[in-house]
Amino acid sequence: MSSVRVGHYIVPTRVMLSARVCHIDNLSAALTKIPDVDEAIVLNEHSDSNRPGQTDPDGQIEGLDGLNAQHWPDSTLYVVATPIGNRFDISMRAVEVLKRVDLIAAEDTRHSGALTRQLAIETPMIACHDHNESDAAQRVLALLGDGQSVALVSDAGTPLISDPGYQLVKQVREQGFRVTPIPGACALISALSASGLPTDRFAFEGFLPARREARQKRLQQLAAMSGTMVFYEAPHRIVDSLNAMATVFGGHRQAVLARELTKRYETIIDAPLEQLANQVAEDRNQQRGEMVIMVSGAAAVAEDHDETQREADRVLTALLEAVPAKTAAQVAVKLTGLKKNFLYQRAIALQEQSAQRSDST
Repeated sequence: MSSVRVGHYIVPTRVMLSARVCHIDNLSAALTKIPDVDEAIVLNEHSDSNRPGQTDPDGQIEGLDGLNAQHWPDSTLYVVATPIGNRFDISMRAVEVLKRVDLIAAEDTRHSGALTRQLAIETPMIACHDHNESDAAQRVLALLGDGQSVALVSDAGTPLISDPGYQLVKQVREQGFRVTPIPGACALISALSASGLPTDRFAFEGFLPARREARQKRLQQLAAMSGTMVFYEAPHRIVDSLNAMATVFGGHRQAVLARELTKRYETIIDAPLEQLANQVAEDRNQQRGEMVIMVSGAAAVAEDHDETQREADRVLTALLEAVPAKTAAQVAVKLTGLKKNFLYQRAIALQEQSAQRSDST
């Protein structure tokens, strides 16, 4: 069990985290306020057992001091994930990196500055965004050349995922410097994990083109994709994009809208595209905030269609033994809820297949 030393106590990590959430700064003086405090162990002043920073049998360094014992190489660019909404989602390692580096390159220094102030991080910061990335890269390369380290952060989530940073990372690697990812929050992965759509194969498409013609063309290129598709979208374009998807992919295609993830008004809605588009259009609240759209791939749609056809054929085969195709389709509508025209076409096809088998015998 991971633990942290506080004064003369060894405290389970989950107890320490409880203390932080409760804003208890002096844990030694307030242990009685924390759940599961009975698991804290009073240490002898000269005892070496279970001291934080020791290595356990599996070779893992226990406790918060383990961060200090990690390898922190010089001339490294750290790509640091930050919260996408809930500030408690930042990792301890990310905080430590932001404190240790010589400079933070931020998409928006005002936005990231609010986060660093909350975390009592005083590392200097420069802007690194779409309009100045080339200049920012030269400054970062100069620092790395002097043996210093830099952290790259975006406004929210993992840098480079529909955010600036690609040119910087590319140039740093080309110059032979180390680039180290510090994992954490990512809207597309968080949304996908809770979507209920297939995750064995998926493609991240980022933001669709803003112009109608270009958006339509891109969706047509994606229509036959077999894996789940993931998109980001802006609030003022969400209705248009969902309607375009329903038109190109088909209104029956299953989709999920994940909005304001990790925040107070987090919403995850799943429905066929046509229904989802109508629902969002009718509810202004669903047109606000950060949005991720996920759409099932063509393979999943084909699989659903095959299953629907098998069920229809099973019902129609039984009915066709007693009634004509038209009547069988009418009855099957009530039994399956499927469309009459589809059922009638399947009934005719089944009759033809039956006739062919009879002729062959």
